[in-house]
Amino acid sequence: MNLLWAVLIILGVTVVTITAMLLVRRRAPAGSFFENGDRAAGVFGVLATGFAVLIGFVVFLAFESFDTSRSGGETEARVLAQQFETAQFLPEPAASQLSGELICYGRDVVHEEWSAMRSGTLSDGLNPWTVAMFHTLKTAEPRTPSEQAAYAKWLDQGSDRENARADRVHGAEGVIPSPLWIVLFVSAGAIFAFMLLFADSAEAAFVQATMMGALAIVLSSMFLLLWFLDNPYTNGIGGLKPVAMERTLGLLDQAVPQTGKHIVPPCDASGLARS
Repeated sequence: MNLLWAVLIILGVTVVTITAMLLVRRRAPAGSFFENGDRAAGVFGVLATGFAVLIGFVVFLAFESFDTSRSGGETEARVLAQQFETAQFLPEPAASQLSGELICYGRDVVHEEWSAMRSGTLSDGLNPWTVAMFHTLKTAEPRTPSEQAAYAKWLDQGSDRENARADRVHGAEGVIPSPLWIVLFVSAGAIFAFMLLFADSAEAAFVQATMMGALAIVLSSMFLLLWFLDNPYTNGIGGLKPVAMERTLGLLDQAVPQTGKHIVPPCDASGLARS
């Protein structure tokens, strides 16, 4: 989420809640609507504690998913570079073809998959260059011990790359279910409504406004944090970017001339197959 929008949302929620408190305060009796303030404070403590425990677990769950997506993207980029190195030990022409298709895979991740994850439109299928590499690998006929070892290593690294991709893609789907969002919003609404009963016409308006405003800032900030962690690929500040894959593509561009092979990626700069 854009930082400016986040600030505006927090300010908007704070203004609305403070206004509600001050309006209720006009008709509130001196000392609040509660005859027993200690008992009311105890009930509010139970509400606040329950909400804090619930939102703490949800933040932990969302952050774990966020971190899994981040580490998955980094692992995927690292394995891609390792596969490029392994491909150089495979027989030609499969070695050159696989090297080019690996570059296309990385470009597709950066330019196609990342934007699809950001918009929530990424399909459940394989990356198209994974399929292309599978068909290319079937044409390879390793004969020497080094080629056979490289063939077996390629298969292992391919599995590692797909597992890392699954971790990366998992975060784009969001891990907080709708019922949990509903419970969180209902709980926050209950706390807000209970706070209005603490309106006290005998207390200074500034104190009442500060009390409600502080609560609104904390609650709205927590909800925005949850939304951010549940949407790790947002364009806003802190969102996950394909930095690791871009770095790997830069390294592969430098490595291509050093291989001594004619490696031509069968795709454009965005990872789309050439017609």
